[in-house]
Amino acid sequence: MINSRLAVSVHILSLIASHPDQAMSSEFIAGSVNTNPVVIRRLTGSLRQAGLLATTAGKSGAMLTKRPEEITLLMIYRAVESKDNLFSIHEHPNPACPVGRNIQSTLDNTFMRAQRALEAELEAETLADVMHHLAQAR
Repeated sequence: MINSRLAVSVHILSLIASHPDQAMSSEFIAGSVNTNPVVIRRLTGSLRQAGLLATTAGKSGAMLTKRPEEITLLMIYRAVESKDNLFSIHEHPNPACPVGRNIQSTLDNTFMRAQRALEAELEAETLADVMHHLAQAR
């Protein structure tokens, strides 16, 4: 299930991209997000592992490894969300029940199409698009 990791990660990357010459600490970013710096450090670690951010040991701040036009929301989603599918069925439906026995196979195609639609939408939007929308909102 999607939680706020994607939105917070887009927030982090937008903030860093908007101020490329300013080294922002996790405390500074956490103030903008209104969360704990530990949350920011965890997410920046995932973004770094995915190759979207670079950091220097012993130095505060991070920088994008790609231009905002090259970073899709799908890339960010895959960096910070669990590798499980967006949708899942409860784990142990009763196999003696005709609904329980067939619910997973009945919903699989629908859930797969919904997952693909979400991923296609996220692939179509870049960090640059988000930053453009943010600039218009000011």
